[in-house]
Amino acid sequence: MKQFLLALDHFLEKLSKAAAILAGIFILATAFIIVYEVIMRGLFHSPTEWVLEISTYFIITAGFLGLAITFRQKAHIQVDLFASKLSKRNSRNVNLCLNLLAIFTFLIFMTESMDQVTASFVYHKLSPSILRFPLYIPQFALVLGSALLLGEIIRRFLFDLLCLPDMPTPLNNTGKSDKEAQ
Repeated sequence: MKQFLLALDHFLEKLSKAAAILAGIFILATAFIIVYEVIMRGLFHSPTEWVLEISTYFIITAGFLGLAITFRQKAHIQVDLFASKLSKRNSRNVNLCLNLLAIFTFLIFMTESMDQVTASFVYHKLSPSILRFPLYIPQFALVLGSALLLGEIIRRFLFDLLCLPDMPTPLNNTGKSDKEAQ
């Protein structure tokens, strides 16, 4: 079982990092097309009709693709007002319950998103703009990002359940992990 979990961990790490790189590319592409829009509008008095829609799709896609790596690195915002006062055992139990709740929540979100993508594909739904862009393409980012996040949540749940050590803590601004910095 431990070997399977380590293999799953390695696989999910590769997927999450690939998704993070892709998210970065989408953000970079958004920056470039917005600069293009500013130049076209400001210098040539010729605004584009596609930049707002495409940049919106890119930012949403980048956000969903970045969910998994953010969760893996424990970089999501957390309020640990009560959790910091719990014993290690109780903290583990709370994390198990919260991860189980998150699994069910994102499983529902992913399946509902997939239903939306399927309906958009089957009924040929297009964006209500001049581009008439097929909506299933940007909507699929919700499914993909949710599936990656779901995989990471399941991984962490299993690691916590079996008391396996998780990955090292993320680096802080100094380039050292929080444990090394102390």
